[in-house]
Amino acid sequence: MPGDLKGLRFFVSKRYWRPRRAVQELSGRDPRFAALVAQVGTPSVELRDSTFGAVARSIAYQQLAGAAASAIWARVLALFPEGEALDPVAFLRKRDATYRKAGLSGAKTKSMKSLARHVTRGDFDPANFYDQSDEEITAALTKVWGIGEWSAQMHLIFSLGRLDVWPALDLGVRTGWAKFQRCKAPDAKKFIPLGDSYRPYRSVAAWYMWRVLDVEDWDGGD
Repeated sequence: MPGDLKGLRFFVSKRYWRPRRAVQELSGRDPRFAALVAQVGTPSVELRDSTFGAVARSIAYQQLAGAAASAIWARVLALFPEGEALDPVAFLRKRDATYRKAGLSGAKTKSMKSLARHVTRGDFDPANFYDQSDEEITAALTKVWGIGEWSAQMHLIFSLGRLDVWPALDLGVRTGWAKFQRCKAPDAKKFIPLGDSYRPYRSVAAWYMWRVLDVEDWDGGD
């Protein structure tokens, strides 16, 4: 079973990601990290379910501000029976024009329908991801048109609560790391090995790199 899965099932069942042990260990390794933790606190992130609907929602939210994405997603959900989980078969039955009227772009509609086809064919089921490795999940999701490594990594962190994901393609994480270290932000390729010092809790470190961007008076822990 994937590393620390027993603990992750606890987090998923409670729908919250609270990696206190990871925070304590990372703080013990680096006084600067401990100083950042003291300023922003310990993560308490509500996890999304690993379902067809959750992955489709992540597609809808790609490259959009939260409020705009939320409004579009609400209109998409309104196309289906209230209170029911979004079903891939039902999703495929509706015409592309219906989704465009709801505000989805053609590319996002294509991506969601590609996802629905993979699920209905039995290529993979997001509900089974809890028992699969990060690599298996990434390989499955990136077969979907329009889903790349970044989107797969966001699902690993925010739906499955995986602790050791390093989203090197995320500009916010790289920018936050540069602010944390007080240096120039590296490109994605050079950034990959820079996460090694945070193993096996790179997801937790990435969360703090996002959060340090909100710290106005960060002085590098000095």
